[in-house]
Amino acid sequence: MNNQNIIVYRFNHLYQILKELEEDINFKIIEISDEKTLKNEIQNLNNYLIITKKQILKLNNQFVLSQLPIKIFKMIEKLNIEFLKHQFIEQSQVIINDYTIDINAREMSSKNVKLKLTEKEVNTIIYLSKINKPISINELQTQVWDYHSDIETHTVETHIYRLRKKISKNFLDDNFIISKNNGYQIK
Repeated sequence: MNNQNIIVYRFNHLYQILKELEEDINFKIIEISDEKTLKNEIQNLNNYLIITKKQILKLNNQFVLSQLPIKIFKMIEKLNIEFLKHQFIEQSQVIINDYTIDINAREMSSKNVKLKLTEKEVNTIIYLSKINKPISINELQTQVWDYHSDIETHTVETHIYRLRKKISKNFLDDNFIISKNNGYQIK
């Protein structure tokens, strides 16, 4: 069975219809009629979508079905699109220490503070976070900047300096990217 879960919230008629079609539409259909049960249920689920008649405040992954009637195949198509959107968003977010990096939006955030980043800054942070040891300037030049040369350049040092300055100014964190004798590292 597919691991996509459809939670039908306070919408019994729709639940009955979807339950009949459950095997054909490849969703697990769950009916919930109270908010406490809903909050408990979503804690145990990873891939879910809540179908409601009205928006529920402070809950994610909702699909508000306010325009009825709707053809069942059109609704299933919209549900599949919603699942794809949520999957795309989840895959674009990387958590590093106390920060969330949104790769698509090129933003770094923590505690309601957001910082716009360049593509190179995002790539640098992601690359440094994947390896738990200092990364040399030469390795960053080749892996992040695609720069292959024996000519001395300070591109990496300059970018890292500016990035550290931005992070320090916005998040008051001077130790996110640290300098070591043999390169840079995210601790």
